[in-house]
Amino acid sequence: MTDPVAIVGGGHNGLVAACYLAQAGKPVVVLEASDKPGGGCRTDETIPGYLFNTHAAAHNIINMTRIPKELDLRGAGLEYVPMDPFATGFFRDGRIVRFHRDIEQTVDSIAEHSAADAAAYRAFMHRAVPLVKLALAGLESGSSLRGVAGAVGSQLKALAQGVRRAGGPVGLAHDLVMPYGALLQTALPSDLTRAPISSFASHSSAGPHQPGGSFYVFWQAAYHLNGQWHPKGGSQSLTTALVKRLEQWGGEVRTGAVVETIDARGGTARAVTLETGERIAASAVITAVDVQTALLRLMDPPLTGQVGVDLGAAHRGNAVQLVVHLATDKLPPYPGARPGDWNGLQSHVDTVEELRRGFLAAEAHRLPDPVSTYCFTPSVYDDSLAPAGEHTVYLACPCAPSEVDGGWEEQKEAFADAMVAQVEAHAPGFTDSILARTVRTPTLMAEELRWPGAHPMHLDISLDQLAFLRPTRKLAGHTVPGVDGLYTCGASTAPVGGIAGSSGKAAALALLKAQPV
Repeated sequence: MTDPVAIVGGGHNGLVAACYLAQAGKPVVVLEASDKPGGGCRTDETIPGYLFNTHAAAHNIINMTRIPKELDLRGAGLEYVPMDPFATGFFRDGRIVRFHRDIEQTVDSIAEHSAADAAAYRAFMHRAVPLVKLALAGLESGSSLRGVAGAVGSQLKALAQGVRRAGGPVGLAHDLVMPYGALLQTALPSDLTRAPISSFASHSSAGPHQPGGSFYVFWQAAYHLNGQWHPKGGSQSLTTALVKRLEQWGGEVRTGAVVETIDARGGTARAVTLETGERIAASAVITAVDVQTALLRLMDPPLTGQVGVDLGAAHRGNAVQLVVHLATDKLPPYPGARPGDWNGLQSHVDTVEELRRGFLAAEAHRLPDPVSTYCFTPSVYDDSLAPAGEHTVYLACPCAPSEVDGGWEEQKEAFADAMVAQVEAHAPGFTDSILARTVRTPTLMAEELRWPGAHPMHLDISLDQLAFLRPTRKLAGHTVPGVDGLYTCGASTAPVGGIAGSSGKAAALALLKAQPV
């Protein structure tokens, strides 16, 4: 009997890799340390009677790929609901800006408050769209430099447009190395549009002052091109569909299976050993956990030489997310709200400056003040999440310190109060609607899923750690130099983190190329 491919980690990337391998006829076993698969793609009853996503809320990037269609995840029960507007900006003075999938509809919403901001937003999207089209092609091209070059070759028109609209190659280079706060300042007149766009960009765990972060706001165009999506039933629905497909194709998922070592002695990955002492012989191994943990701690012997040194130098910041789950008896009562205003991300960031201060505080291990906050209310279009007439509200602060002076345990409730107060300032009466809450600190999230530093992307998504440079140039192809039969995927590998699945697919294809069925 052929030994299976052992996949270390049952997050969505590990499951995507497993599905492609099983679909091709490979025996596969997925080893997940926690009590159920999913990783950052889980939904739990964190408040009795109410279902909440524990980490990822919206599934955007995976719906920009062919993965759902190629694995027929809809046929496995996965249903995505469009979120339009995909984002709404709320301000203390009562202004509301709606970002619809249609650019002109968005421009019209902005124009209700400022013709200058509306015209500038249209011009900014004109610059951003070709760059995003180029990036989207890269999602499907694999993550090697050759694959990216192929994507560029297939999108020469978009590349030419992007360069021309940026004012030439030097202008484009300048745009890409700028902090996104500076780019927004040069492209848009005021915080009417800058603030909600920066709120979305802060998902990257990067502050508006950090060089090389400009693509996070160019990415706004991706939502106009492809929309934003909610998985019916919560994020766990993607995991459930992947597990169903995997098992139909003969694969296996084992939970509570903590991998202690990956046997790579002699330069070949040949087995994994669990902390129980059980040894699982493998025809190949794919790691779908933090790549530094996988290759520098679990792999025996650990990665050495310059490749190992470079991986050890890959970086993650101290600004991560703190999430608050709220059960409420009504939606946030925004003055002047219209139907649809609760569909997507709801920004409670009034200025880019407050977001900048928040990230700087987090990097200094201090609590931000004010507490930048955004929220999702998925129960507005998914009645499976809450009792009839009640709602789930997911609050997130994107610049909470992973390590904070004084520790989280004594400060978490006051911090959650501050987040609620931030929403209250834009939706008077919101606090009175709260029936129950759960606070999910970075400490909790780090322990729950063994995420170093509680970083949702494992490593920063910066220009030096993106696409064919993620996590490093030598490791971006999902293979490990000097070790046969070992492959990598997950949030810390190419091309990017988030709910994408691209790295899992790329790792599976690399393995199938080396070991055809």
